[in-house]
Parts: sequence; C-alpha cells; structure tokens
Amino acid sequence: MSNTIRFRVDDMTCGHCVRTITAAIQATDPQAEVEIDLATRLVQVDSATVDASRLRRSIATAGYTPVAVSDAPTPQAPNVKAARRGACGCC
Repeated sequence: MSNTIRFRVDDMTCGHCVRTITAAIQATDPQAEVEIDLATRLVQVDSATVDASRLRRSIATAGYTPVAVSDAPTPQAPNVKAARRGACGCC
C-alpha cells in the first residue's frame, strides 16, 4: 500500500532544485513516485516503504526547507519576486 506525502518547499525555485529534490527522495526510496509542481512549490511523494519524517530529512539534507502539508486545497503560487533566493544557489 502506497502512502502519499506532500511537502511545500518554498526555497525550490528552478529546474535544478526540482532535480536535486527528486534525486534526494529517490536516494531514500528508489521506488518512490515523485511529482513536483514548481509553480506552487509542492512536492508529492508516493512511497510504500518510507515515512514522512525520513523524506523530510532527505529533502532538508539536500539543502531545502520542506514543510508537510495536509490534504487542504492547494495554495496559490507564491509571488516569485517576493520569494527568497533558491537553495541551489543558481537562481
């Protein structure tokens, strides 16, 4: 049975960030299905073996700040001009 876990990662700002977070998650759970919406800065992970705290730690270790979100409606995309610089340092 798969467990769907969602995080908001406001310091994810570009494709490089998306690739880094995906790699970090898949290093923790190679079978995880990862969906990332850069516009809303949401990361969704379907994992049958890894819990939310381990996934959160893997994203944090990659240099990002994940915040668990509930099944509440998706927030609107943040104001890109007001968002802080990406954790990857390239943007």
